[in-house]
Amino acid sequence: MEPGVNPRFAPNLLLRNTRAHAVAGGADSMWLPDHLNSLPPASIWKPAYTGVAKLIPRADAFYEPWTTLGYLAAHNKFTRLRLGVGVTDAGRRNPAVTAQAAATLHPLSRGRAILGFGPGEREVNEPYGVDWSQPVGRFEDALATIRALWNSGGTPINRDSTFFPLRDAVFDIPPHKGTRPAVWVAAHGPRMLRITGQYGDAWFPSYTQTPKEYAEKLDTIHAAADNAGRDPHTILPAAIFFVLTSRTNAQVDEMIDSIPARVWALTTPAHVWARHGTEHPLGPNCTGAQDLLPHTINETTALDYAKHVPPSLIREALLCGTPADILDQLAQWRDNGLRYAVLANISFFHPRLSVGLASSLPLIQILRGTKRL
Repeated sequence: MEPGVNPRFAPNLLLRNTRAHAVAGGADSMWLPDHLNSLPPASIWKPAYTGVAKLIPRADAFYEPWTTLGYLAAHNKFTRLRLGVGVTDAGRRNPAVTAQAAATLHPLSRGRAILGFGPGEREVNEPYGVDWSQPVGRFEDALATIRALWNSGGTPINRDSTFFPLRDAVFDIPPHKGTRPAVWVAAHGPRMLRITGQYGDAWFPSYTQTPKEYAEKLDTIHAAADNAGRDPHTILPAAIFFVLTSRTNAQVDEMIDSIPARVWALTTPAHVWARHGTEHPLGPNCTGAQDLLPHTINETTALDYAKHVPPSLIREALLCGTPADILDQLAQWRDNGLRYAVLANISFFHPRLSVGLASSLPLIQILRGTKRL
């Protein structure tokens, strides 16, 4: 997964770098996040804590993903990577606009578009005046609206709904060779898992869980698909994994001990913190990334939070280790149902820029090894 932020030197520097790594590693797809700001607080995004701040000075300078995916589609003629957004949400964009964006990218990428879709997080909705109440209900309504528009064949349609009613709505972008973009659902809770089974083409979670929990949730999705009259095995079990990797375990330990990695642990739900014998700094009911408002956390507070993060929590929340270590971890996920892993390299959290940049080779080794699992 590409970071999707504005770097120094050239606006497309990271895009070209990530695409080169994807090709070298034999990856099937390339992804962009849909954020307006970063999950690690910008207050600790400084060279004193992470070397990559010299290359990416603005932690919150995220590119708009659909525009950027269009740029990638224009440079994807020979690499033939699938292009996905991981993930866009149902709050900030009217689903008709999301349906249009994905249906546009699909033919321009020669049928390689993937719509990663989820209820979103508070940090990219509430600060911008978007109603954050009922995110799951809004998501389900948005997904049904997208499907209705894609299936309308250009005929004006009417649809009553709580959030997105349609009144003589016209959607006339045709399918590409009879196909629409696959919808990969970022589901975690019970209701979202059921929605995935009813409507999703893939399950695409990103937040902390164990391989065993993944298998149990996959069973819930399969049951929901069966109840909806769908073949459960048509739903691809996928996931996003954030990676800390290097050639040596000593450098991986330094990444785990870094301030950005420790603060990243705030995105992990409180019940996971409890498994490691400590309470989430934002309270015992914090859901992690979905609740987090990182731009409200100043440097002093972030550093204080970092003191309370056990390394074992980071090792559970992220894939950590040398390429061999991480491939062993991914094999456990495979044995619990995973069939498609999207890797987001955050090894640049290391305090030294040179070490973070050198993680590219181990990442390529992991990508190549993943294809053999």
